[in-house]
Amino acid sequence: MYYRMIKRRIVSIIAALVFLLAVSGCASEEASGGKEESYMRINAEKAKEMMENLEEFVLLDARTEEEFSEGHIPGAIVIPHDEIFERAEAEIPEKDVPVFVYCRSGNRSKTASKALVDLGYSEVYEFGGIIDWPYEIEQ
Repeated sequence: MYYRMIKRRIVSIIAALVFLLAVSGCASEEASGGKEESYMRINAEKAKEMMENLEEFVLLDARTEEEFSEGHIPGAIVIPHDEIFERAEAEIPEKDVPVFVYCRSGNRSKTASKALVDLGYSEVYEFGGIIDWPYEIEQ
């Protein structure tokens, strides 16, 4: 009987400690602004509008070189989504410049945008795929 009572107290103490650790983790996130670094998802129209009003930005096509050569948005550079970690810092040295990312349908652009954020880029805008781009495309 005495053993069960001690066991219950130990379990209660452990539960209280876990709770306190969880709460302190939330508090430190809140103190730092409560914001996880992330990219912003926008549509093609908003991307075009923003790019027209910026003096400096990077337009990144996250498709393959072959897809890029078949047609891309004017002014874009190509870094395939699976090469972002190897190439981005050399090809986009300024990490505070706005980077607009697209691919074919929107899947690879999300992967590329997340990778850019992980590398420390602070203004990443993902706007889906070239299939949703109603504006000029060059080949």
